Amino acid sequence: MLENKAADLGVAPEFTVSPEMLDEISPSGDRGGMVLGCGAHGEPLSVSVLRNAPTRIALVGGLYLARQLAMRAMATGAWVVVATGRPAAWHALTRAAGQGPDGRPVPLVQIRRLTPVELPRGSEDGPLLVVHDGTAVPQELFPPRSPWQTTLYVLPYLHPQAASTVTGADLALIQRLPVGQAQLAGRMWRLRPHLVQQLSSLSDDMAIAVGPNLWLPIRLITTPGEQQLLGPIRRGD
Repeated sequence: MLENKAADLGVAPEFTVSPEMLDEISPSGDRGGMVLGCGAHGEPLSVSVLRNAPTRIALVGGLYLARQLAMRAMATGAWVVVATGRPAAWHALTRAAGQGPDGRPVPLVQIRRLTPVELPRGSEDGPLLVVHDGTAVPQELFPPRSPWQTTLYVLPYLHPQAASTVTGADLALIQRLPVGQAQLAGRMWRLRPHLVQQLSSLSDDMAIAVGPNLWLPIRLITTPGEQQLLGPIRRGD
């Protein structure tokens, strides 16, 4: 999932997308996957969000990072389906996708309500990212069932009843948590006290990638194109 940290989880290949989309978002990426940020020494850290296996990612944090991940998936040629109770907050994705020759929005993104629907099937040429932006205890409306389908669960805060969602995900991305929630995370992942303290003191541009045998601080990177669509990087929504 994270390059050089979990190579057995696969590597995201390259996909094709229009030059206009690349100009709009200007994502950072390579064959190793999607560059999410940098490490302690400035080295780029890539996340294989789209891969040849059903994949779950849990994001505990702000809407900004969730939208940034979705935009970067679009920029690699993925279809994005967003199920949300706040559709207006996701209109930036539609703007990022742009318009076709007929003036209609490019159908790379669909914004839907939080109800089960038939999903398109992901493929190597057209992978699928499903964003579940609901409550802190998400229902399994769109579980990943096939290769090239990734479900991203956006959790506004850490809830005890979401333990199976976050600890069972292939990768969890955690932004700064209040002290009580950081302590809850410590119990969920059996973290040492200094790691719990780290979760409660992260800056707005930091996240922790957590997975099996993985604890990796990431300094998030935002491109100029993303800033035009989303504003400056921040922890909240």
